[in-house]
This record gives sequence, structure tokens and C-alpha cells, in this order.
Amino acid sequence: MAFDAGMLACTLHEIRQSALGARIEKVYQPERDEIILQMRSFEGGRRLLINAGSNNPRICFTELQKENPQNPPMFCMLLRKHLQGAKLVGIEQADFDRVALLRFEGRDEMGFECEKYLIAELMGKYSNLIFADGDKRVVTALRTSDFSESTQRPLFSGIKYEYPAQVGKVNPLSVSREDFLDIFGQFIDDKACAPQLVSAFSGLAPVVAREIVFGATRHTDTPKKLCFEDDIWQSFDAAMTRIKERNFAPCAVFEGDRCVEYSFMPIAQYGDLEVRHIESAGKLLDTYFGSRDNQQRIHNRASDILKLLTNAESRIRRKMENQRAELEECELGEEYKKCGDLITANIYRLSRGDTSAELEDYENMDEDGNVPVKRIELDSRLTPSANAQRYYKKYNKSKNAKVELAKQIEIGERELEYIYTVFDALTKAETPSDLLEIRDELYRSGYASRMKSYVEHKSHTPNIMKFTTPDGMTVLCGKNNLQNEYITHRLAREWDYWFHAKNKAGSHTLLVTEGREPTDLDFTSAAQIAAFYSKAQGDNIAVDYTLAKHIKKPAGAKLGFVIYKTNYTAYVTPDGDEIAKWRK
Repeated sequence: MAFDAGMLACTLHEIRQSALGARIEKVYQPERDEIILQMRSFEGGRRLLINAGSNNPRICFTELQKENPQNPPMFCMLLRKHLQGAKLVGIEQADFDRVALLRFEGRDEMGFECEKYLIAELMGKYSNLIFADGDKRVVTALRTSDFSESTQRPLFSGIKYEYPAQVGKVNPLSVSREDFLDIFGQFIDDKACAPQLVSAFSGLAPVVAREIVFGATRHTDTPKKLCFEDDIWQSFDAAMTRIKERNFAPCAVFEGDRCVEYSFMPIAQYGDLEVRHIESAGKLLDTYFGSRDNQQRIHNRASDILKLLTNAESRIRRKMENQRAELEECELGEEYKKCGDLITANIYRLSRGDTSAELEDYENMDEDGNVPVKRIELDSRLTPSANAQRYYKKYNKSKNAKVELAKQIEIGERELEYIYTVFDALTKAETPSDLLEIRDELYRSGYASRMKSYVEHKSHTPNIMKFTTPDGMTVLCGKNNLQNEYITHRLAREWDYWFHAKNKAGSHTLLVTEGREPTDLDFTSAAQIAAFYSKAQGDNIAVDYTLAKHIKKPAGAKLGFVIYKTNYTAYVTPDGDEIAKWRK
């Protein structure tokens, strides 16, 4: 992981510079393993994020806005009780490990001054967040364990806190040249040097180890036998000196628009990829983890919806395949009618007990006068007349089934189309409220029986996306069918313009005119937003737009389904960065 002890030293240095002496105003816990401390100092308000999750552990200032649960967890309530109003007076890093100790001064229940500690262990799947009193005795933790679960390092209320033990690794900040060369001499000659550095020294991320080797050899996968001792030591010492002197230079590596790597020091190992130097560690980590955190959080919380939709899609597809197979069989209806006609025309030649008959089909006589003979299977238990009626019944049944199956297939296609719109809404979900709206939508659409332990919620005002065009007009955009319905049928006025990607699942987008005439740029901007928040991809995306008064919803239609006739079509290429700037 890139958030190693060096990156922790970088973020703690940034916190010391601007937050020592700051008071805690609010404590939030937007996620089960994440807290945010709202702090106030002479420099203004800052938000300190501490994530103790297994995937993205870190501590840093953040500007990301996250939705908080309506009912705060018990851990959050306890931190509010003890830390609100307390002053941050000290920050330590445990022996160049991924452990940060924040020391606060506050008051106890009796009003006496006391010290309190918040300890963040940011070690991958072993990450934890511990609150302790002035004697460093554990009060509570995100994840506790007793002697039955861990004999090496139990963690429960009342026990004296101890730092995690470092087993078999050396602190790289305290290594001399001689010590380093002794350790380096024990490396395996034919193996790459970088992973052996990670194994030998504590707190080194693979990207830092590769950068050390790259600085010495101009390659990242150089084996130990091809590394010169002086060169590798100088590169190693330069990286450690940067940490000792707190000469941090946060930077991120981008592949296109995606941030793929980051570090507290300059990175040169990625060749043609773009390396951007970021002004602060907090902004760097927001850049790297912002979208990842949101996607992972939404995926975890929406797993039940994904399973429900996937199963529904598979079920509908199987049903439609069977219906199409039956529809192909209905094409034999004309054959059944012909058999009945031939039996009726030759009924004088047939008798009960016949199992088959070979009859001349004069309707299909060729130009030479040759009459084809058709073999017809008969039920020996029936009279010739009853056999004819049997074929006519098959003909009528297939004719009626053909009409009904066509209707059922059309219903299935509409159902699939609706499911795809919900899939699309999941990709746009940004907050737990968005997921709640999707669950409400599925409940209203008849999926409640497949949603385990679902409880219907009271309706609330949807949290729709709002944008401002460069010429100052407001654009509203839905993230799911519930929001689309609200925008199109509740907020839209007859003089507003409605936009939607042509023949694609996507958001309903409304250009709010307030009686004014939109400019060409307003129309283009609204069309780009509609194209960007749709399933359409590429350049020159077709977007239909019309006055909102022309939008109608058929009786009994699913949420978000509308029809329109009078419309124009624009072709636009959306720019995600520009659209992000327009969003309020």
C-alpha cells in the first residue's frame, strides 16, 4: 500500500503545522470505520479524516463532503462526549510505524482538566482506532479483542495500550551506512532488490522501495547482484533524509484522468505517465481515494440491489427465450389449418382407425401439373371429422398464442429496459440517500417480495443534481428513476426544456428557464449534461430535447418512463471536467 510510514509522517507534519492547538467542534462517523473531526483554530476550520478500514486506511485533512447517518454509532457518540471542546496538543508517530497518536487536553465529567488519546493504527486489515484515557488505558475501540481472540495483543476496555510489535524489521530512519550494507549483503542475489527492501525495513511502501532502486539503477526490477552498494545506499539515504528533514513533496501519478499511484516524495519510475506535484498531502489523498471510497462504499451498500437486479434480469431473459421458442412453434399454425382442410376435402376416403393418410395437395400443384402428396398423422381413436377438428383447434390455439406471446415478449423487453435504467442509476448513486431512493423505487415497482427485511420509508424530497450553465441558467438532473419522476412531473414548468439521451438509458435533465429565453450555450450545456449522465458513450451523442409540456407519462408505466413526439435532436460531446465545474 502507498500509505506507508513515510506518507503518514508527511500527513502528520501537515497536521502539526496547522492544527496544533485547534479545538474539536464536531465529531462525525460517516462510515463504520471512519471518523471526521471538525476542528477550529486561528487559521480557520479544518476537517480531519481518520479511516481505519482495511482497504483505504489513512489520516489527513479532507475537503470531501460525506453524508452522515441519521443515528450516530455508539463509537461516535462516545467520542463526542469526550472530545468535543477538547484541544489537540500533541501528535506522535510510533517508531516509524503506521501508528499515529493524537493527544488532546479536555475536561472530564467533573470538570477537571485531563488528557485523552486517539490512536490510529493504519495497517491494512489490522487497522484500528482506539480511544484511551490520560494513562493510555483503553476506553473503547472500533475493533476490540479479548484473550480468547488474541493472546499476543488483546484489546479491550481498561487494558493498558501497547504499540503493535515490529517483528523482523528494522527502522530505516535509524540505520547507519554500515548497518544498511550488512542487511543489504544478506539479500538474495537473483531476486529483485525492491521487494527485499520492503521485507527488511519497516514502513516502506513498494512504490518507495522501487523508487529507491530506480534512483540507483534506473530500473525498478533490478536484482540485488546488479545493484552497487554505494549507489543503493545513497538513494536509500536520500529518501530517509527527506523524511528526517520533513522535506516532503507530495505527488500523484496519473494515467489519463485516473490517479494510479501517489507518494510523499517525487516519483520518476513511471516513464511516460504524468506526475503531478500536489500542494498538500490532504488534497493528494482526496484525489486518490475520493472516487475509490465512494465507489467501494456504494458497491458494499448496494450489493443486495445488484443481486436482486441480476437475478431479475436472468429470470426475464430465460422467460423471453422460452416465449420466443414457443413463438417459433406458432409458425406451424398454417400447417395445422392445411391439414384440417385436406382431411375435410378427403373425408370420404378416410375412416376411423386410420393412423395416417397421404392426400393430394392441389393448392401447391406446380406448372407441369404435378400434384404433391402430403402425409398427415391421424388419431386412430377419432373419426375423420374429429381429426380435422383437432387440427383446426391447434391452428386457433397457435394463432391466439402468437398474439399473446408477442405481448408477453414486449412486456419482458420493457421490464428489461426498466432494469437497465436501475443499473444505470446505481452507477450514478453518490450517497446512501440515493440508494434508499432506488430501494423505494424497486418497492413501488413490485420488487418488495424479493427485498429481504425491507421497510417502506416515508417519502422525502429527492436530492437531485443541480448545475449552473456558463450563461447562468439552472439545470436539474436526476440520478435515478425516482428523481427523474420528481424532476419531470413535479418541478418542470411548461416553459422549461427537457433533455434526454436519444434511445439510451439516462437521466432526465431539465433546463429551468423561469420564463427567459435560453442562449445557445445554455442549450448546449444542458444537452452535454444529459449525454454525460447516460449510457451513451463516445463523441456526437444524440440528445432529444423539447418543452416540458410535451412530456407525457403513459397510464401504468414504470417510474421514469415517458413519451414525447414534438422534439429536436442535438449532437454533443460532453466534457466531464467542465460539467464538474458547473455542478453546485
